[in-house]
Amino acid sequence: MSEIKKVVLAYSGGLDTSVIVKWLQETYNCEVVTFTADLGQGEEVEPARAKAEALGVKEIYIEDLREEFVRDFVFPMFRANTVYEGEYLLGTSIARPLIAKRLIEIANETGADAISHGATGKGNDQVRFELGAYALKPGVKVIAPWREWDLNSRDKLMAYCEEHGIAVDFAKQGKKSPYSMDANLLHISYEGGVLEDPWTASEDDMWRWSVSPEAAPDTPTFIELTYQKGDIVAIDDKPMSPATVLEYLNKVGGANGIGRLDIVENRFVGMKSRGCYETPGGTIMLRAHRAIESITLDREAAHLKDELMPRYAKVIYNGFWWSEERKMLQQMIDYSQRNVNGKVRLKLYKGNVEVVGRSSPDSLFDESIATFEDDAGAYDQQDAAGFIKLNALRMRIAAGKGRNLLDD
Repeated sequence: MSEIKKVVLAYSGGLDTSVIVKWLQETYNCEVVTFTADLGQGEEVEPARAKAEALGVKEIYIEDLREEFVRDFVFPMFRANTVYEGEYLLGTSIARPLIAKRLIEIANETGADAISHGATGKGNDQVRFELGAYALKPGVKVIAPWREWDLNSRDKLMAYCEEHGIAVDFAKQGKKSPYSMDANLLHISYEGGVLEDPWTASEDDMWRWSVSPEAAPDTPTFIELTYQKGDIVAIDDKPMSPATVLEYLNKVGGANGIGRLDIVENRFVGMKSRGCYETPGGTIMLRAHRAIESITLDREAAHLKDELMPRYAKVIYNGFWWSEERKMLQQMIDYSQRNVNGKVRLKLYKGNVEVVGRSSPDSLFDESIATFEDDAGAYDQQDAAGFIKLNALRMRIAAGKGRNLLDD
């Protein structure tokens, strides 16, 4: 008899996770608790309740986590200007630690012995879910059906549904996107289908949130973002909650053709993967945050952040959000944001985000020193001569000793 009596499953209500419910019940002879999170994916999550009930599930968790997601995960990540491999804004990666956290919390609440997820054995998500789970509950049992069963094709999944009486919305299945998609308030990702050939262009009708830059309006849109300690708190002087900020930026960004990305990335598990990402709000946030930092951060603090950012990005991408190193980096990042306050004015036009203004009560920009006009003695240009000579000293000494760099 299985030692597993109760399992908490991250349940989307779709085909794969519905099959997993029945497979867990049969394989482990256990009770299944389903957890469905609304992270702003744009689809109703409540229908998952009826589907779970039809599968005999008694304990069903359906939760709106949009505000927590943006406040406690997306915003902290954007304080660091986080980008993985120079382009990817980590839309999928940053959602996984929150789901892992709730899986463990629900397991503790319900007395479950294990958690389960629908991630495949080829991707990063299995790593992210499980690293988070083990960090928060070291002895938890993790069941990953895609690493155990032989239902490795869509035909086999459909046959399993028919054999076990699992209801499938065939009309919806017939219209199913040819892509493997993940969506939340930060982005939509697209993989698979024609995208498996990195030479093949994405199809125009694939994109869900944005128009193409060519089809965007011929007149620009101007918006003004207000920052407090590195986070956006208002748009056009209207106070907004974190989730509302991102919802609004997705809408206005998508309408202006902003946020499309087509990349080949290096997965943590070792393979290269081609994916397309749609991140309108995040693209705007990254540009605006760098703009407000440009006038409020000390030079060396800003440069240190930029040096550490790729490490921070890799920590998140690889699934180590719930780690000591991420917490250490986050404390440094958050400390740097104490004076990142003020406003940024942006021009959105045909796929571009242009900074056209920035102001802050904590600005380090001193016009009296930076001016090209008469600075009334605010900056003594004679000081530059000694500054340059001191910085050249080591090179002057080396050249004087016969080290001619032109010979190398």
